[in-house]
Amino acid sequence: MDAVCEVVDARIPQVSRNPDMDEIAAGKPRLMILNRIDLADPAATKTWAKHFRTQGCAVIETDSRAGTGTAQFAAAVRTLLAEKIAQWNEKGQVGKAVRVMVVGIPNVGKSTFINRILGRKSAKAADKPGVTRGSQWFRVEGGIDLLDTPGILWPKFDDERVGLLLASTGAIRDDILDVETLGCKLMEILAVRAPQTIVGRYGVEIPEESDFLGYELLRQAGKKRGFLLRGGEIDTERMARILLDEFRGGVLGRITLEAPEEYE
Repeated sequence: MDAVCEVVDARIPQVSRNPDMDEIAAGKPRLMILNRIDLADPAATKTWAKHFRTQGCAVIETDSRAGTGTAQFAAAVRTLLAEKIAQWNEKGQVGKAVRVMVVGIPNVGKSTFINRILGRKSAKAADKPGVTRGSQWFRVEGGIDLLDTPGILWPKFDDERVGLLLASTGAIRDDILDVETLGCKLMEILAVRAPQTIVGRYGVEIPEESDFLGYELLRQAGKKRGFLLRGGEIDTERMARILLDEFRGGVLGRITLEAPEEYE
């Protein structure tokens, strides 16, 4: 491979990176694709783009479903590999194809990104993790050969927060984690990252202090929606599912769940 193109979810740019990739692709020029920018906070996306550039990566911001930013791919690759291409030309290897491996964990929009670049539906794409099952080669205009690889998660999460953020965006199947617990954790994050959004959308009041903040907010939202079980108990699981669906679908607006300074 001449370069590695890493597709990440712009809502969780660091968490949606496979930590093994730095070792696997050591020494290779890296192109970071901040995908799903239509669902992420624009200012946060710019901050993350700057962060990855300071690490020596080229960066493109994309919304693969709409096609935003994807046209920049070929030029970005050739700029990234300008020195190598010049060396090939000097040796008489003019027009030699550039080989780029495209990687990304499940459900970051990798296949949709590739399809946009190709201009056809060659790579399988779906709004659920684990659709691409095997490696596939594709030829892109401009003499670029792409190797599409399956989205693979690393074997073990060292930090519970990593699993929760991945589950919040749908990178992990919903049947792996308890939905109510996940809804509570997402509410806690949104209370910090987008407090006015949940106040306006669900009519909750964020307490100054609470040992069970996420659960309290989930109860408030469920009560406002009238999600009651027999005996008047609030159906927090139903509310959690709605919260997750609305966050993933962009109903809550453009929200990013982490910032570069959390890793400094």
